[in-house]
Amino acid sequence: MPVTTGARQNLERFNVLPVADAESELLTCCASRRWAAAVAGGRPFGDPAALLAAAARELAGLDWQDVLEALEAHPRIGERVAGQDRESAWSRGEQSGMDAAAAELRAAMIEGNRAYEARFDHVFLICATGRSAAEMLGRLQARLGNDEDTERAVVRDELAKIVELRLTKLLNEPRPAKDDAGLAETTGDAV
Repeated sequence: MPVTTGARQNLERFNVLPVADAESELLTCCASRRWAAAVAGGRPFGDPAALLAAAARELAGLDWQDVLEALEAHPRIGERVAGQDRESAWSRGEQSGMDAAAAELRAAMIEGNRAYEARFDHVFLICATGRSAAEMLGRLQARLGNDEDTERAVVRDELAKIVELRLTKLLNEPRPAKDDAGLAETTGDAV
């Protein structure tokens, strides 16, 4: 991740947030409460790379139940997420490859989601950023052939990609001139 002035400033801000606020920020990147508490508890981080490394390490150590908790926050591929919050906006952007999908492809994705959930008992998760609707559907169909252990490994890998992207967005997000903690902020070159 390029270390911008804005990312450094946002990391400094994150490092001094009260624990509950830091966990709240992290939960927009990954909805596992255990993960958010562990990452927030590892502060302060010296640079964005240290935060990303800690986040990846904690994610890799999650029990499957914690992964399932994280998955509960993810909409099905092809479902348009409502809401004006950060996480909803990120989800819409990540799934933008579905925006221009033909009706037949959308119908196939709905059916694929149903088949996947019936087989694995959780939402189909894929790092959708930069993927076309056809590519996502192809990946879903291919993964239906996985055994449970293989699919769990794939889900963990896809979740790690999403979390890294979202943490990067969080660090590069423009901030108001003064945040709630009273720290002087500028947007720098994070725009």
